[in-house]
Amino acid sequence: MTILAHRTAASDENGRLTRDALAVLQPGFEGTTAPSWLLRRLGEGLTAVGLFGRNIASPEQLAALTAQLRRERDDVLVAIDEEGGDVTRLEVHGGSSFPGNLALGAVDDTELTREVARELGRRLAECGVNLNWAPSADVNSNPDNPVIGVRSFGADTHLAARHTAAYVEGLQAAGVAACTKHFPGHGDTNVDSHHALPRIDVDPQTLQARELVPFKAAIEAGTKAVMSAHIMVPVLDPTRPATLSPQILTGLLRKELGYEGLIVTDGMEMNAIAGTYGIERGSVLAIAAGADAICVGGGLADEATVLRLRDALVAAVREGTLPEERLADAADRVRALAGWTLRARPDAQPEGSRASGIGLEAARRALAVSGTPAPVAAPYVATLAPVANIAVGDETPWGVAAELAALVPGTVSGVYPEGSAAGDVLAAAGERTIVAVVRDAHRHPWMAEALDALVAARPDTVVVEMGLPRAEPRGSLYLATHGASRVCGRAAAEVIAGTR
Repeated sequence: MTILAHRTAASDENGRLTRDALAVLQPGFEGTTAPSWLLRRLGEGLTAVGLFGRNIASPEQLAALTAQLRRERDDVLVAIDEEGGDVTRLEVHGGSSFPGNLALGAVDDTELTREVARELGRRLAECGVNLNWAPSADVNSNPDNPVIGVRSFGADTHLAARHTAAYVEGLQAAGVAACTKHFPGHGDTNVDSHHALPRIDVDPQTLQARELVPFKAAIEAGTKAVMSAHIMVPVLDPTRPATLSPQILTGLLRKELGYEGLIVTDGMEMNAIAGTYGIERGSVLAIAAGADAICVGGGLADEATVLRLRDALVAAVREGTLPEERLADAADRVRALAGWTLRARPDAQPEGSRASGIGLEAARRALAVSGTPAPVAAPYVATLAPVANIAVGDETPWGVAAELAALVPGTVSGVYPEGSAAGDVLAAAGERTIVAVVRDAHRHPWMAEALDALVAARPDTVVVEMGLPRAEPRGSLYLATHGASRVCGRAAAEVIAGTR
């Protein structure tokens, strides 16, 4: 009896540890239907799944996929990285129907931001998605930032704070949990954490007065989740990045800021963690530091990855390097959010809502125009295209060529990668009016040089900046869209075509 009871207790303990370890994972997978291994793990305790562009073909297919997941577990958290604007998964193949954060910050109408987020949330909820890894609350104080940029509401702290709060409120009004990122602030970096480990050298006063203000606003607005950043902030912890730091996740976020919701890590296969700690050790350290959920799957999207992380967490508890109660607490927080999604009911649509066309309306309002618009006939659209950062991805189309071609018959276009020169464009354009489309021209010397030469050779060139508008306006007409989503391209095309 004693031996049997001992074995039963050990088995129960092992089963609970395994379920808790699975519960804290947010893995991805390949394909547009759920693989059998994923469904099996949902039955064993996995509580969340992350979706990426590779998993989405259409709203109807996505709804069928999430229904398939819920037949296995009705409270499953279905997460997605859908910021709108440049970072879209819902419309990865055609470009977003919504402008991104910088465009919303440029308009600076918090009610508009709230409506955009609510409509985006409604569309996600309609497809069965209930956790959005958005919004970005980073204050983009460094214009050379290669990974945030237009994903931020702007460089003004208080503007970023009020729009972060409005976005959280709008998204959650649709019954979709917001995940505010990237704590404690990824705006003052010039390194992309997908590739290396960034460092923010900021004094305590600046951190409190700048980086943390939007996160405080998000917490006050009731954000259900916060995502950690893979960045070094020596003033807070000189030895570990934020995702792995007890001082930052537990000391600052939990205790000092009083946050009680779910803490999610950024993708653990990003090189800032994977290249320095490895994903197994990194995941253990993250949970020990105070994170509740491990985001993985952007790059490693297979069962083997899930099992490696599950087993690493269980082994860490058994070895005493991860307190059992910490893992249990993390798993309970995940399950609590999953329970909230079952109870959440979308708020009633406000009277007079402009839901269906709110994205294009916002993009039109965000468009800044320098010069006198004059309709062009049969233009040549030259897109000077930098390498896309990993968060944005290179599979989502951007620019104004397709939108302008729909409005102006005879439009011709070409794409010019890094290393291209003005002569290449001039030769292809001939006598046509050139529409030069750029993205963050201030960060790419080759692009700025080509643009200057184009304008010098052809002063009637129309310039469209679809990134951060830091350079001086140039050309006969200069348009700053504050983002590269499809509706931003449409808004610019309308002005070039003379249709508005």
